[in-house]
Amino acid sequence: MERQWWNALIHFFDGDNWEISPAGGLTGEAYMASSGESKLFIKRNSSPFLAVLSAEGIVPKLLWTRRMDNGDVLTAQTWLKGRVLTPNEMASEQVAEMLKKIHSSEPLLTMMKRLGKKPVTTTQLLNRLSSQARGRTETRALRQSLNFLKDNAERAEYPKKMVCHSDINHNNWLLGEDEKSLYLVDWDQAVIADPAMDLAMLLYWYVEEEDWEDWLSLYGMKRTKSLQLRLVWHMIAMTVRFMFWHQEHAEMKKIILFEKDLLWLNDYAAGLLV
Repeated sequence: MERQWWNALIHFFDGDNWEISPAGGLTGEAYMASSGESKLFIKRNSSPFLAVLSAEGIVPKLLWTRRMDNGDVLTAQTWLKGRVLTPNEMASEQVAEMLKKIHSSEPLLTMMKRLGKKPVTTTQLLNRLSSQARGRTETRALRQSLNFLKDNAERAEYPKKMVCHSDINHNNWLLGEDEKSLYLVDWDQAVIADPAMDLAMLLYWYVEEEDWEDWLSLYGMKRTKSLQLRLVWHMIAMTVRFMFWHQEHAEMKKIILFEKDLLWLNDYAAGLLV
């Protein structure tokens, strides 16, 4: 099937002297098309959400959308000359401003709702993880994590839901050649949820805790006990989700790393509740 798709893609660009090559990514559905000095980022069956992200300046400019003979939809974006952010750059004011823009965007929220997306609650996230946990080896770290999520789901619930990227790893942030244009890419896992979902990953992975208040100030938020609970709740939930993903792909080193993260997070969360 994938061979047929590849042949169809090559045929689609045939006659215009385009060269097609894989552009990486977990889904394997991203490509680079090049012809002379021209380069395009091509993706298969991207969400219609991409058009709004482009209009908001959150992803590189969307140039066109076309349907292939087999029904698949191709999108072409400007090929960005630049680089991904380093982990150290994730604590920057530019990242804080971009996340605030995303979490405050009504056009993004409206489009997500038009696409049928519903706001996700902590109870729904807990139920999803509990279901996925069935049949897996229940380690002490996993058991403690699920118990914490269950016991605090109601307290960690936040009524104002906005669009969240849900995987703001530094490799998904692209900085333009001018060192000013910043983009957040790979929106396949976007949800409508508590913005703390994105903030948790950024703060726990990339910002020293003594600097949290300063970073949150750049974002436009104060560090409160309520926010602290929401952050650790979503960070534990996200770590469990990532660990399950790596288990399904038999990536033992990653599984061990996330297991260690869970042990640390469980102790940290217990300290917050004292």
